[in-house]
Amino acid sequence: MSRELSDLYRSLAEAADGRSLAVPEQVRRRADRRARARIAGAALAAALLVGGLATGTRLVLAGDVTPLPPPAGTPGSTATAPAPTPSSSPAGTGTPTGVPAATGRPPATGTPVATAGSTGAAPRTPASVPDRAFFVQAAANRTGIEPVFRDTLALPGLCDARYRSDAGIVQRRTRNLAYKLPQTPRGYVPDGSYAHSVTVYRPGRADDFLRELRAAVRGCPEQPGVSGGNPSTSRVRLLADGGFGDDAVLFEIRTPGRDVEGNPTGGEEVRLIRAVRVGDVVTVLWEQGWEGTSAERSQVDADSRRAVDAIEDWLG
Repeated sequence: MSRELSDLYRSLAEAADGRSLAVPEQVRRRADRRARARIAGAALAAALLVGGLATGTRLVLAGDVTPLPPPAGTPGSTATAPAPTPSSSPAGTGTPTGVPAATGRPPATGTPVATAGSTGAAPRTPASVPDRAFFVQAAANRTGIEPVFRDTLALPGLCDARYRSDAGIVQRRTRNLAYKLPQTPRGYVPDGSYAHSVTVYRPGRADDFLRELRAAVRGCPEQPGVSGGNPSTSRVRLLADGGFGDDAVLFEIRTPGRDVEGNPTGGEEVRLIRAVRVGDVVTVLWEQGWEGTSAERSQVDADSRRAVDAIEDWLG
């Protein structure tokens, strides 16, 4: 045997002599620990596999749910994070404008909120007010003057009334339009005009607004103001009304009449204002006359029906 091999055997013997051999009990305990570790690892792997399958199933099921589209008439670009249309001008109600009453300007946008429908579907509260939410005048009432959208008042002042429901406004648009009575020849001076507004509220707030409006009318039997450049007091009265939309409020404002020079005529100018709720939408017709004319109930009723029909057609 060579010298190198002898040296290797001697080194091995010295290393072996420096270590003590494990007794049988220690060997068995180590083997048991290894076996338990293998079993635990297998169980953990199985648990992770089952959990991953369950999570994947939930994700697949969730991915199969398609969100319902907004109702007809709602611009697709405003299905979420709504914004007003370019021609929209939010105007308030309140004093007599909107939100907050101190500024008369409500927020222009809002969040569409799902509401339960009678068919089991989940239509969304409209996110904005399109042009088609406003009625088209009957041919016999057209003056040739085109309606104009304006950032203007939606309601007359009622003793500085404030409307808490204004905080629920999603969007409001208001337009001015002139009308003539059917018997008036075309080309003559108009017989009257409207401030016509359409307002979308968050669910429940449109109903709140009509309750607050009734209370405001009842709480303001007399409204101080100016007529013909002279101090004048108007009388405000709530009128019986029904048959329009889901709910409606109709009231009149009577003001002593004056001629173009501001002198009393002995008569009265009568203004009619009707607010109609259809779901979460309120449409308001405020008859404002034309050069001292007074509102005719039959004409306001006819145009109110057209206004409600336009809202219902829009909402579908």
